[in-house]
Amino acid sequence: MTRKADNGLPLPTNAELEILDVLWNLGPATVRDVYEHLERRADIGYTTVLKLLQNLLEKGLVLRQDTQRSHIYSPAYKRADIVRQITKGFVARVFSGSGSDLVLHALREERLSSEELAEIQAALDRIKAREG
Repeated sequence: MTRKADNGLPLPTNAELEILDVLWNLGPATVRDVYEHLERRADIGYTTVLKLLQNLLEKGLVLRQDTQRSHIYSPAYKRADIVRQITKGFVARVFSGSGSDLVLHALREERLSSEELAEIQAALDRIKAREG
């Protein structure tokens, strides 16, 4: 059974998310393009990549152009849209819907550089200025 976000958008599995990541970075690509990109990072077979792309197509998470000899796949959604849905579901399941609990947990658990802390502070300052 396919997990879906509250808005009905199917959620990708971890393996499918890796395929989407390649497509977001490369742009429209063939199965071979995706396979060659992934095999550098992980032990994965061509037929596995093909099956994952077929699954993504069935879920409506990728589009396929059939006009050429090799099918060309591209993401049906922007990275930010998928990340938003995954994050919302994660926060709802793990942190009872509390975004602040998620952020506080991450800040407590991670060793952040002074540059990262400055970036976080700048983001908080921008949010305060927008709402102030």
